[in-house]
Amino acid sequence: MTTTPIKPLANVTVVELARVLACPFADMILAELGATVIKIEQPGGGDETRSFEPQVGDESAYFFACNRGKQSVTANLKTEAGRRIVRDLTQSADIFIENFPVGSLARYGLDHTALRAANERLIYVSCTGFGQTGPYAARKGYDTVFQAMGGLMSLTGERGGGPVKPGLPIADLTSGMWIAIGLLSALNGRALTGQGCHIDFSMLDGQVSLLTLAAGRYFALGEVPPRLGTEHPGRVPSATFACSDGAFVHITCSDQHWLPLCQLLGLDALASDATLATNAGRVAHRERVMSTLTQAISGWTRKALCEACDAAGVPAGPIQNVAEVLADPHVNARGMVSAFEHPSIGTFGALPLPFKFDGFADPQVARPPLLGEHTEQVLRERLGYDEAHIAALRRDGAI
Repeated sequence: MTTTPIKPLANVTVVELARVLACPFADMILAELGATVIKIEQPGGGDETRSFEPQVGDESAYFFACNRGKQSVTANLKTEAGRRIVRDLTQSADIFIENFPVGSLARYGLDHTALRAANERLIYVSCTGFGQTGPYAARKGYDTVFQAMGGLMSLTGERGGGPVKPGLPIADLTSGMWIAIGLLSALNGRALTGQGCHIDFSMLDGQVSLLTLAAGRYFALGEVPPRLGTEHPGRVPSATFACSDGAFVHITCSDQHWLPLCQLLGLDALASDATLATNAGRVAHRERVMSTLTQAISGWTRKALCEACDAAGVPAGPIQNVAEVLADPHVNARGMVSAFEHPSIGTFGALPLPFKFDGFADPQVARPPLLGEHTEQVLRERLGYDEAHIAALRRDGAI
C-alpha cells in the first residue's frame, strides 16, 4: 500500500513580519515546500510591494513574484491589540522572520528576547542591511547598495568601463536563499537540542560571502579582479560572442573542449599551437585567442553555432531573453513555467521552485493572498478568538 507523499515542510509554521523582497522570497520558498506562512500586513495598505509596478488590474506582479502560497493577516502594530495578535501567533509558531531596522521591534515587545521567552523553540530571524552589530548597523540600504558595497558591482561591466548592476535584484534574491538555508539549518538544530535560536542575518554579509572565487584570487594573488564583461578571469575561452545575425552565444571550454572548438571553427593554427593546449597557456595569450575566436564566430548564425557546438560536445548556449527562456522547450519540459488562478485577475504566470522530489510531494505553485484575506480564519482557528472579539478588533482599527 502506497501513501500520498507530503511536502517536506508540512509541519512548519512561519510568522512573517517582513516586506519587499528578501524575506518574502525566503518565506515563499518555505511556503511552497509545505510550510504554513502567515504574513502579517498593515491594515489598509499591506506590504508596500502591493503598490509596486507593474500593476495587473488592481494587483502587483512584483508582489505576486515572492508572496505565493501565504496567508495574509492584517494587524496594526501601532495598537496593543495588533501587537498581541503577533505575540499570540508566535506562541505556537516554529519561525518568526522580520526585517525591521535594528532595535525597532523591541519598542513593540516583539524582539527576539521577548518572543523567545514565551516560546523557547522559536527560531527568530532578523534580516537587516548591515546586521545587529558593527559600525554600519544603523545604516539604511537597498539591494543595489549591498551589491555596490559587497563588491559585486565592481566585478560587473565591460572591460575598461564603469560598474554595472546585474539585471535582477541579486542581493535581495540571494539574501532570501541565504535566509532559507539558515532557517532549514536551525530547524534541524532544534531537532537535535529542542531549542530555538536567533539568526542575525546581514544582507551585506550575504553579498560578501558570494565573492568566493573573486576573493580567492585576491587571497592567492593579491589581485583586485578587473571588469571583463562576459569573460572569465581564469578560463579562456569563457565568453559571449556576437554572431552574424546579431544574436549572441556564450561558449566555455576546458582543455578537453579546446581542439573540438578549433576544429569546428576551422582554426587549424590555434589547434596546432602547443602553447594553447592548456588553459594556462590560453590565459597567457588571452588577446590572441579571443580576437581569433571573435572573428571566426562572427560569420556564424546563433542557431548554426549552437548546433555545431552541441554536436562537437563543446559547452555553449544562446543568450536568450526572458521571452525566449519562457518559450524554451527544455524549460517547459521541466515544468518551469506555470500559472495560478487569482480571484480578481484570473490566470497569471509563475515560475515554480526548481525542485523535483522522489519521496516527497513536489512544490506546487500557489496563488498569493489578497490583503487580509485570512485574518478572521487565522484568528478564529489558531488563536480561538470569537466573533465578538474579532468585530471589536476591526472596529478599533487593530486589524
